Amino acid sequence: MSHFTNATITKKANIYFDGKVTSRTIQFQDGTQITLGVMLPGEYEFSTSQKEEMEIQAGKLEYKLKGQDWELIQNQGVFYVPANESFLLKVHSIVDYCCSYLPE
Repeated sequence: MSHFTNATITKKANIYFDGKVTSRTIQFQDGTQITLGVMLPGEYEFSTSQKEEMEIQAGKLEYKLKGQDWELIQNQGVFYVPANESFLLKVHSIVDYCCSYLPE
C-alpha cells in the first residue's frame, strides 16, 4: 500500500537512539496502527510488545531475530518479529520503513 486514507496521524515524533531513529504513529478507524519512520546508519536493538511486520521501503540493513542468523535487506523487503521479543539491526544506509502492529 503506497498511501493511507481515513487515518489519524500523531504529530509528535517517536524519537529513539538520540534521534537516529524516528517515526510517526498512524491510527486507523478500526483501531489498528502503524508507524512510518527513518533510521540512520548505526546498530540498534528493539523490543516488541506485540507481533510486528517491518516493511523496508528503501535502504540497506541487516536484521537478526532471536535464535536466527543475520539477514540482509537491500532496497525493499519485509520481516516479522514475534510479540515480546527483541531484535537487532545493523543499518548500513538511511532506511525508510513502515512498522505494522499485528494481532496475535
